[in-house]
Amino acid sequence: MLRWTLGMLVLMVCLSVRAATGGEQEVTLAVTGGVLHGTLSLPKVDGKVPVVLLHAGSGPTDRNGNSAMLPGHNDGLRMLADALARNGIATLRYDKRGIGASTQAGLSEADLRFDHYIDDATAWLRQLRADPRFSHIVMAGHSEGALIAALACQRVPADACISIAGAGSTLDEILRAQLKPRLPPGLYAQNERILVSLRQGELAKDVPPALMALYRPSVQPYLISSLKYSPCDAVAALRMPLLIVQGATDLQVSVVDAQALAAAAPRAQLLIVPGMNHVLKMVSGDLAQQMPSYGNPELPLAPALIDAVTAFVQER
Repeated sequence: MLRWTLGMLVLMVCLSVRAATGGEQEVTLAVTGGVLHGTLSLPKVDGKVPVVLLHAGSGPTDRNGNSAMLPGHNDGLRMLADALARNGIATLRYDKRGIGASTQAGLSEADLRFDHYIDDATAWLRQLRADPRFSHIVMAGHSEGALIAALACQRVPADACISIAGAGSTLDEILRAQLKPRLPPGLYAQNERILVSLRQGELAKDVPPALMALYRPSVQPYLISSLKYSPCDAVAALRMPLLIVQGATDLQVSVVDAQALAAAAPRAQLLIVPGMNHVLKMVSGDLAQQMPSYGNPELPLAPALIDAVTAFVQER
């Protein structure tokens, strides 16, 4: 399981950018105790353009879609930003609290809450909404970021929302499904006891050593905070256009997840991309090919993803 990132609640926000037409600009969001850093990619066109706010997935995943826990870099989110810029769409992607250039803007693991990420996304949305260069704002999240995107859009309404490889179940349901075939009955019973406790908002005691990496005391408050939110409830509450995109060869999130989200939000557009994996690359379902793709920036993005996101944003 990926380690949990550091974070804090945004209390003060200030977006600073260098004036330019086209290309990439470093942007910062000043917060109490630190600064979040991101990249604003602008298309080389005149006049107002749409902008997509990209939120990365869970753990130590940076603005470009790369995890510090894996060798190499796939650059999936950077490549998506580049493709959208070529299609006349701006993007802002950023390092989460405690990650990459935003390392100093973090709290201890024990103080991190899921809501901190929602607050950060909300703050970026507000700043983009106030920027006269942009015609409309679309919030997009990848993996865990898909849930954060849907929740942020409820606080500061964007013009549309995009879920890319977003889970369709709550975290406890995901952990049950993943661990049941892997744990002996006695240890799975302990896992169930812990999940029930966390679901009730209570810290779990007497965590077995074999489960400590998942449920160490310092991470339990974060888990409790994340269990407040259901991905299906989050998308069902949206009152804006929603695009749900899922790769058919994704080994971390399944087509069933995307179908569950679509069922909860019947007005959403659903796109299943044949051959696209979790890092948005064209890779078969063979594990021998999947693992190298997570650290290979030479693999191209799925063309259907680029086409679908571009069309969805430009329709607004």
